[in-house]
Amino acid sequence: MKTKTHLLSPLCLVVLGALFSLFAPAGFAQTFESSAFPDRITLTWSENPSNTQTVTWRTNISVKTPIAQIRKEDSSPARDQDFREYKAVTRTLAIPEGRDDRYHHVVFNGLSASTAYIYRIGDGENWSEWFQFWTAAAIGSAESFSFIYLGDGQNDLKSQWSRAVRQAFRHQPDARFIIHAGDLINRGNTDSEWGEWHYGASFIHSMIPAIPTPGNHEFYRNENDESLLDPHWAAQFTLPANGPESHRDAVFYIDYQNVRVISLNSQLIVREEDSREVQARWLEQVLAENPQKWTVITFHHPVYSTAKNRDNKTLRERFKPIFDRYGVDLVLQGHDHTYARGKGPDAPANGPVYLVSVAGPKMYQSDSDRWMDVALTQTQLYQVIHVSGGELELKTYKVSGELVDSFKLVK
Repeated sequence: MKTKTHLLSPLCLVVLGALFSLFAPAGFAQTFESSAFPDRITLTWSENPSNTQTVTWRTNISVKTPIAQIRKEDSSPARDQDFREYKAVTRTLAIPEGRDDRYHHVVFNGLSASTAYIYRIGDGENWSEWFQFWTAAAIGSAESFSFIYLGDGQNDLKSQWSRAVRQAFRHQPDARFIIHAGDLINRGNTDSEWGEWHYGASFIHSMIPAIPTPGNHEFYRNENDESLLDPHWAAQFTLPANGPESHRDAVFYIDYQNVRVISLNSQLIVREEDSREVQARWLEQVLAENPQKWTVITFHHPVYSTAKNRDNKTLRERFKPIFDRYGVDLVLQGHDHTYARGKGPDAPANGPVYLVSVAGPKMYQSDSDRWMDVALTQTQLYQVIHVSGGELELKTYKVSGELVDSFKLVK
């Protein structure tokens, strides 16, 4: 008697695949593997935000001719004409999970200020959708704009941090950039966690540029037990090369209209004396030559902690005097997984407002001496900062959209 062979229909295979995903073991992790189609599409700046825009994306190694196309947004559906095409710069990144990926970037240049553009990326056959972004007004312009600041994401990026970044976008969809104050992921050089970070932000950073600064969790130890910045960082964030030569992967500044945003690598500041001095000297020069009305500095470890067992004394002793001397306005930090806002003890009149915030679900207690004017715990948050000429207003929201803190600076 012959045994009958039963072939599953395509519909049955789809249903079985869905059931497997639904009932897969708790430890089953999404791999976020690359393909010939562009993903992890991220806008940053490496040059002037008023006339350039940088985009970085990922593919697998089959892509040999990565390109990008751009044109002014005119609301016409005709996309196959009047665009400019750019060849991408490519680097290969060895993934510890056992494969090679390719990261590509393009700098769109010669753009007009205060103008909407659309772009797409691909290889001539495999394309992304068309995305839209706006260029900044001219450097020094007092034209109003808003941006978003997020504290640590770090854990449960796909399932819970996603709520914070998506609600922030929902609240301020015309934000011109998003500052991420370190610990974007939990385990450095872990590709699946970067996959969750990009998944959580979805298309947002394809339209709104990221300004990231690294935290301690972006560092990992290699086979020689050296502590190094995750190689994903430079591969996926194409940033200005205006920092100290040995620190250009994470120490930089960007002038967006009348705001100078400065990123420092606080993990090296608190761990390495040589790096501390290199960054301090560079910072002093950048502030001394700063022509902008507003100055915002971001790094990960707080100058004033919210926990008794944490004290970043080197930041307070070496960098706070520089902030005070040059009238820095805002210092945006993370690391302590609480919310705090204040100027700290014995602050000069022109001293900065220090903020610590958290966007992800990992929480700590706030048990430090009360240097802060406002404190909050056990709450996922996002911040919206609005700049209008001589006024800067910051508002802090729960991920529910409820306002919990606000203040205004006037010059």
